[in-house]
Amino acid sequence: MNLALWIAAGLLAAVALAGGISKTFVPGERLAAVHGGGWTGDVGAPFVKTLGVLELLAAVGLILPAVLGVVPVLVPVTALCWVLLMTGAMITHGRRGEFGFVVLNLAYLALAAFIAWGRLGPEPFIG
Repeated sequence: MNLALWIAAGLLAAVALAGGISKTFVPGERLAAVHGGGWTGDVGAPFVKTLGVLELLAAVGLILPAVLGVVPVLVPVTALCWVLLMTGAMITHGRRGEFGFVVLNLAYLALAAFIAWGRLGPEPFIG
């Protein structure tokens, strides 16, 4: 179970890192032109950049606290925050009729829920 939780956290951290880099550093016009990125044209650039920074923080929060042994409870807390983020993403893509992205976000949500459940329940880092 511990290995599965580490793999899930690594996969989700990679997704968060990629999404965070693109939302933080790619110009808004390019993001809006990408398949599934049309929503970025409907919101302000500061909002997109803020989401990008939050995703970068999530990438860090899913891995580093456990690796460094410093406040490892931040891993499941980060995973719970990712659940909230993916809920918003599912609503946004659903309103736009992008149901393929809703399913993808649901998969990311399920990974995050698995990490939160596992690290708060049967496989905590403490003890």
